[in-house]
Amino acid sequence: MPPKKKTKEATEILYVGVDLGTSRSAVSASNEKRQWVESYVGWPRDFVSRKLLGKPVLFGEEALKNRMALTLVRPLEYGVIRDGTAREEEAIRELIHHLMGLAEAGEDKAIYAAVGVPAEALKVNKLAIRDAVREFADSLMVVSEPFAVAYGLGALNNAMIIDIGAGTVDFCVMHGTMPGEEDQRTLTTAGDYIDRQLYDRLSEKYPNAKFSLPYVRKLKEEHGFVGETKGKVTVKVPVEGKFVEYEVTEEVRQACERILPPIVETTIDLISRYEPEFQEQVRRNIYLAGGGSQIKGIATALEEALREYGSFKVSTVEDPLFAGADGALALARDMPEEYWEDMS
Repeated sequence: MPPKKKTKEATEILYVGVDLGTSRSAVSASNEKRQWVESYVGWPRDFVSRKLLGKPVLFGEEALKNRMALTLVRPLEYGVIRDGTAREEEAIRELIHHLMGLAEAGEDKAIYAAVGVPAEALKVNKLAIRDAVREFADSLMVVSEPFAVAYGLGALNNAMIIDIGAGTVDFCVMHGTMPGEEDQRTLTTAGDYIDRQLYDRLSEKYPNAKFSLPYVRKLKEEHGFVGETKGKVTVKVPVEGKFVEYEVTEEVRQACERILPPIVETTIDLISRYEPEFQEQVRRNIYLAGGGSQIKGIATALEEALREYGSFKVSTVEDPLFAGADGALALARDMPEEYWEDMS
């Protein structure tokens, strides 16, 4: 998709919801297009890799598979654009360009893009995100991811969203209005933190084995759990030139459980600041979103960890991959004109 040509005379509006995530990014559009990609951008290292790959830039799983031949960038880290360098900002532009292409926006349409980002990115990198979207949209709205999820669910009052992403865990308490900064929190003990914990534990226990962070991340995504499990988690990894099978059940459990205490602490702190007569309703309306919500047993484990503070009901959104993008699209469809920023 080429950069968007501004067409104020366009008679049709395409609404696009974008979930710009540290690990995965998704797009959901009013033309029924829904796509996602892992948040990796890669450029061929030299003329050999350019000839081999045949593309000027690669994205997602394709970039990961060819990472040895690429300058690979994962532009969002801890919910903000890494270092704010030109390369990371270029990667954000390329990623948004790719997502808008996946939405199949035609040049005859005016594009209204609602972009959901981690809460910290909303505060720190809003200008960079605005600049990245400017080429591809006519109007822009940047919102926090947990608010987008809440809007998509219709959880607009006396509810809490806990969005467990790769870079951040984002919290948002809804009380029937647009949430303010005081209604939202961000933790960095999220999916990437689990990956590093698991990598360190496995490397320490099996020092002769060869692990990589992408491998460990995939292991967590396939087998991550908290609490009890019926089976064992095993891996086959290269050791001195041959593959050896190891059991890693306890290491996976311990790494995943490390994110629970800060989530519990932040949940209780936010609820304690809520109007006392409505706190009970919030306790019964907590929703987990993001890739981390797919860790087996996490909703039950969180309920049990919160039990000393009272009775809680924690649910998981049905479609964590698209909950943010779908919510951003719902916001885009409903948002009055005065909330939009003109990109022309």
